[in-house]
Amino acid sequence: MSRPLRTVSVVGARPQFVKLAPVARAMASSPRPISDAIVHTGQHYDESMSKVFFDELEIPRPTINLGVGSGPQGAQTARMLEAIERYLLESSPDAVIVYGDTNSTLAGALAAAKLHIPVVHVEAGLRSFNRRMPEELNRIATDHLSQLLCAPTATAMSNLALEGLSPRAKLTGDVMYDAVLFSAKLAASHSAILDSLRVRAGAFGVATVHRAENTSPAELRTLLGALNEAAERFGQIVFPVHPRTAAVLREAVRDWQPGRNLRVIEPLGYLDMLALVQAARWVLTDSGGLQKEAYFLGRPCVTLRNETEWLETLNNDANQIAGSDGAGVLAALEHLPAAVPRTSPGPAERGPFGDGQAASHIVAAVCELCEHES
Repeated sequence: MSRPLRTVSVVGARPQFVKLAPVARAMASSPRPISDAIVHTGQHYDESMSKVFFDELEIPRPTINLGVGSGPQGAQTARMLEAIERYLLESSPDAVIVYGDTNSTLAGALAAAKLHIPVVHVEAGLRSFNRRMPEELNRIATDHLSQLLCAPTATAMSNLALEGLSPRAKLTGDVMYDAVLFSAKLAASHSAILDSLRVRAGAFGVATVHRAENTSPAELRTLLGALNEAAERFGQIVFPVHPRTAAVLREAVRDWQPGRNLRVIEPLGYLDMLALVQAARWVLTDSGGLQKEAYFLGRPCVTLRNETEWLETLNNDANQIAGSDGAGVLAALEHLPAAVPRTSPGPAERGPFGDGQAASHIVAAVCELCEHES
């Protein structure tokens, strides 16, 4: 048998922990042994956005937590780059795996590429075509630095082809689909969030806001006004507040008050959030991950942005674009398709997001890459 592969997975934010979980499970059952060191940058350092996800998703403990924390984009990315480079020099892995489009993604890819270590990008090929988004710049740069591009959808593959990256791209499917298929029934049977909040399935909506372009004081105030109005007209909305959003509320929007039907709560763990979405009438969000989770779970979604990378979710009005100022929220809620709350996604069939085995396809591609590189 070939020697075990030594890989490094760089993560730092909630969506990356969700994507890492099925990959870690696939590595554990890989025919070729794989030793994966998890480097947590500390980009999300709040326990509700970090430790709880490792616990619930049964992800191995991080090998190292760099403790970078928050800060301006340039300073945060620079601190990550320096610390990741130091770790890679000490560990000399066969490949570095990065996930999504955060500053942790870019720092991990850049550190590895400059050390001539092969980079694997999970969730490659996404494009919003809005370069004002920091995530768009991160994902473009990461794709061009990577030697293996694991694309979740055919649309992502087409985007990579337009940039001349097809030779390095592989259509694997979406690891978040894997994660929801694995966790949805567990969430429905184990989470007590509905009882805790005293809400009834089908009688509320869920909202989240966290992106940089939506959390400047002026933009956030406008969006919060739209959420209050939506809650007044369409019924109770449960609003788990992201730490970034909470900081803006404390520091710059202190005079804002939630309306009587807008229920502001602390951030939730992955299983509680899945259970909440499964039971919701609809979802309002600027999160790419939550757009997909709503889609997988059959919940109508309204996206609080001017565009989405996940064009597949727009089919049959399952997801509608309301604008980053929330101007289209009320109109979208008036015309949402009817959907019956259910407790689990459908069977794993090959659809726009793959067959539910994306992580296994990714691990096989990583092994093949490393064979060629050795």
